[in-house]
Amino acid sequence: MELTPKEIVKELNRYIIGQDDAKRAVAVALRNRYRRAQLPEEIRNEIVPKNILMVGPTGVGKTEIARRLAKLVDAPFVKVEATKFTEVGYVGRDVESIVRDLVEASVRLCKEQASQKVKTRATYMANERIIDLILHPNRKPTNPIDLLLGNKPKEPELPESEKKQLSSRREELRAQLESGQLEDYEIEIEVEDTPQEVEINGASVSIGMIMGDMMPKKMKVRRMKVSEARRILISEEEGKLIDMDAVKEEACRRAEQDGIIFIDEIDKVAGRSNNGPDVSREGVQRDILPIVEGSTVNTKYGVVKTDFMLFIAAGAFHVAKVSDLIPELQGRFPVRVTLNPLTKSDFKAILSQTDNALTRQYEALLSVDHVHLKFDESALDVLAEIAETENESKEDIGARRLHTLFEKVLEDISFNAAGDMPDVEVLINGDYVREHLGNDIASRDMKRFIL
Repeated sequence: MELTPKEIVKELNRYIIGQDDAKRAVAVALRNRYRRAQLPEEIRNEIVPKNILMVGPTGVGKTEIARRLAKLVDAPFVKVEATKFTEVGYVGRDVESIVRDLVEASVRLCKEQASQKVKTRATYMANERIIDLILHPNRKPTNPIDLLLGNKPKEPELPESEKKQLSSRREELRAQLESGQLEDYEIEIEVEDTPQEVEINGASVSIGMIMGDMMPKKMKVRRMKVSEARRILISEEEGKLIDMDAVKEEACRRAEQDGIIFIDEIDKVAGRSNNGPDVSREGVQRDILPIVEGSTVNTKYGVVKTDFMLFIAAGAFHVAKVSDLIPELQGRFPVRVTLNPLTKSDFKAILSQTDNALTRQYEALLSVDHVHLKFDESALDVLAEIAETENESKEDIGARRLHTLFEKVLEDISFNAAGDMPDVEVLINGDYVREHLGNDIASRDMKRFIL
């Protein structure tokens, strides 16, 4: 990752409006990782990430900044809520499961990348298996006992004329597969019969996995279209081609060196200064502390160290203050940034300038049913103004307020669009927005006169 802090901020600006301080902080933290990786090993091991604490109301971009940052550099990322964890000795999730979740995310990420490298070969092999299944539809399924004993049935020797005929038929089927003519043709394939998982103490355990690799996998025959069978067979072939030991080793390394853990709602486990010490909340903080400080956690893929993971904590801190966190935990988040409430200009920019703007999302959704929306400038002004006022007069839910307003404004159009009508263009302007949000605007105006 050779992106400079300015380039990182530029990428984040495509999806998040404002909050420049937070963007600069995470950009510097990410660049420092690259700088650290270029140093000699003896000094590299002395440099630890500077964890970040984000303070700001909900819906202003705290989670989105962290998520986009991880996606930008393909870093293993996990988001957890501090309120989901309990102190050691109580029923519930323990904080070490955060690291296990991160390693699982890292394994998925590394496996996907490994799959992309072997996809071409896996697709070719899957197509060859499909051709075999079409040519030999009555072949008996594999006997698990034969697999266990290593007995493979011998194929009878074919005459030369039949071999040539079979080869010609294979080439014909291969051409039809490549041109997509056989996508709806139905075949029978053997698939692994995955045992049902049960949940024990919050963890999923497969009863069939208890025996490990001692017994052959149980198979079952399913009938499906070629298009669906190809997807399953490609996945099977990728599993054969991928070196899972190497994937797990790389996943643990990336989790240790590149992992990003986002701890949300950190203010909810802060003790209340006016109510005296809160043992339960403080206990959760003390359990989180070793993970943030640097410790080793046992996972099913091996022992993972947390020393060089980047932790980003976030909270609104409406009731509690940052100083209500235990001093040791405060010291582990040296970089603190405050995110500001969104203004009218921010809301308008969110609707018009971001790559994932709601206006673009709804235009794409309704175009499926031949309804082509067009949002006038006046509509964006009214929506931004109402969103700002609603957040001021009610609970401040940040940019999520726009989702509520959009659903209300487009409710009639979304309900009546059915796809059985000709293409129609609909202009959404300020008057249209006021008309469909009339009750909300009226109730808001009435509140001015209520003491």
